Amino acid sequence: MATLYFFCGKMGAGKSTKSKQWAKDKHAVLLSEDEWLSSLYPNQIASFEDYLTFSAQLKPLVKKHVQNILRVGTDVVMDFPANTPKLRKWFLEIASEANANHQLIFLNITNDQCLRQIAQRRIQQPERAAFDTEEVFTHVTTFFKAPEASEGLNIVEFSGEE
Repeated sequence: MATLYFFCGKMGAGKSTKSKQWAKDKHAVLLSEDEWLSSLYPNQIASFEDYLTFSAQLKPLVKKHVQNILRVGTDVVMDFPANTPKLRKWFLEIASEANANHQLIFLNITNDQCLRQIAQRRIQQPERAAFDTEEVFTHVTTFFKAPEASEGLNIVEFSGEE
């Protein structure tokens, strides 16, 4: 039975970095929301609201695609944020409808550590500098909800600088 791996963590927690390593370690297919969005909607995402709109448009296609991969027995790592109960429910539906296992990797990183990593990312990826700001982090973090046991998730938690 295949496994769907997905990530929860504040902006800058290291979800993309961890997902790439996780996919490599698990020999799994990696799907990146940032890559899909930038390919399908080039230069159209200028705000968090734009991101929410285009991300919502992408989800039905991605869901079908991931389920098809899972159904043939291949593990999938999704570098898509699972930062709210509603989003985590969507990931659970993907896995359960495809009769697959799931695992949520929760990067429980402090705000200060996230901001340090965002500052480093601005240096390494200057094209992200307009979006990777403390103001955007503060706004996006208002939507973040840590996962809870009542959500029925298989959670692996990392904290600090692991």
